[in-house]
Amino acid sequence: MALVAVAGLGLGSLGALLWQARELHPAMLWQEPWLAAVLRFTLWQASLSTLLSIGLAMPVALALARRPHFFGRRLLLRAMELSLVIPSLIALFGLVAVHGRRGWLAPLRDALGGLPDDYLYGLSGIVLAHVFYNLPLAARLMLQALEEAPPAQWRLAGQLGLSRGALWKALEWPRLAPLLPRLAALVFTLCFTSFAIVMTLGGGPASSTLEVALYQAMKFDHDLALAALLALTQLAICLTLWLLALSRGGTPRLAVGGHPSRSAGRWWRRDALGISRFTDACWLAGLAALLLPPLAAVLVAGVLGLPDMPRGASLAPAALRSLSMALGAGLGALALAVALLAGRQWLRDTRHPLAATVMEGGGQLILVIPALVFGTGLFLLLRPRLGSGWEGYALVVLVNAFMALPFAMQVIRGALPGLSAPERRLADQFGVHGWARLRWLQWPRLRRPLALALAYAMTLSLGDFSVIALFGSPSAPTLPMLLFQQLGGYRWQGAAATALLLLALVMLVFAALDRLTRRPPRYGWGREKGKREGEEVSSE
Repeated sequence: MALVAVAGLGLGSLGALLWQARELHPAMLWQEPWLAAVLRFTLWQASLSTLLSIGLAMPVALALARRPHFFGRRLLLRAMELSLVIPSLIALFGLVAVHGRRGWLAPLRDALGGLPDDYLYGLSGIVLAHVFYNLPLAARLMLQALEEAPPAQWRLAGQLGLSRGALWKALEWPRLAPLLPRLAALVFTLCFTSFAIVMTLGGGPASSTLEVALYQAMKFDHDLALAALLALTQLAICLTLWLLALSRGGTPRLAVGGHPSRSAGRWWRRDALGISRFTDACWLAGLAALLLPPLAAVLVAGVLGLPDMPRGASLAPAALRSLSMALGAGLGALALAVALLAGRQWLRDTRHPLAATVMEGGGQLILVIPALVFGTGLFLLLRPRLGSGWEGYALVVLVNAFMALPFAMQVIRGALPGLSAPERRLADQFGVHGWARLRWLQWPRLRRPLALALAYAMTLSLGDFSVIALFGSPSAPTLPMLLFQQLGGYRWQGAAATALLLLALVMLVFAALDRLTRRPPRYGWGREKGKREGEEVSSE
């Protein structure tokens, strides 16, 4: 049923787009001057953002791997992890507070006189925001790849006294090269389909992207055929890029909150002297200057704006609306992910590998479909029967659940197979079946991945702006829509309080789910038994 739902809605939305755009010719994209300019700018800003994000992330990851001990390393890693899940409008609020015309850097900019006052808007601002988002993601994935190298390799490199260049050729580049194709495809897709960043920092029609043009065609011009053509163009470009990336390169995996390996740093010390130490410090200082001031600006401005929070009559309903929609989307994504992965495991156990691949690929296919494209297709598919009000918000929850599905599957994939064949045979011999097997043998392995997958899905839904801007109602906004309205109306103090509340909700979701899945059993014998089982699972 999960596979039928995913495939049916995905193919149905694609069919609705094809049917709606049947009267338009694709040549309009380069023959119409405005559409051609939009397509060129979209490709240019996404390519430039991807090049800078990947290119700058590589020396940052190398510096973090070479320096396992320095003051503030844990804080920097936590800031990198926070930037992965922070809603885009919160990051935009922090960037405006720091880089805006009256931001924190305004006195320094005026003293130096090197940068224009409006560098935050237009192409430069869009690229800056994309680098703020995607550089930590790329650096974190590269750092994890470097830390997964066997310690014996670094010991051998230290014993041989390899130079900096030899270490790069023999150890570092072979660890990073397999990640680059898919990592570049992921970053390019995120920049290519960016909506809130372009809407806020675009600065005018000259900085419009396909995503913004699609929103304008749907929301204001009511040109469904043009919206379908733009959506199909986005889908074709993203799908082509992912097909090229999937044909080569390894799959990047992200384990947020993991403990970094310390072995590599010991063998880098003898080579990391002099100029290398200085360049590493410069890269790490640059990363801190990029990430920490906007995050600090959100906290400072939010605390100063707290007195204005009680006067915002729409704040509490918007928060409740966002939380309930995020919970619905998170539970939907979790249910679909568990069903697809369980079906994949059952098909593998029954020796149907091709069907198992189709089962898992059905959930991963959503990754190449932008949220606005998928939402537009579903809107066209359900339009004769789709009303207004709560039905529009239900469509937003459905789209967010589908968009969070690949991330939930990525987190749960390793834990869902559960017991090995010898463990299952042993459980059968002892008569451990049904609820007892789930409670004592499978749940200890599943609760942490399930909680993390739910937290990711809820966070993605909490920070959604593109889909809610298209199908939501301005009179009944969610927190991201309310924040966008406040920023557009120059209500700075109210926007600061809203951004702080949204950030607090994101952190609260992660903290609450982490706490609930760590709680030991209530009574003494059960607590000790649960503790022993948890230690066994951790050691495994």
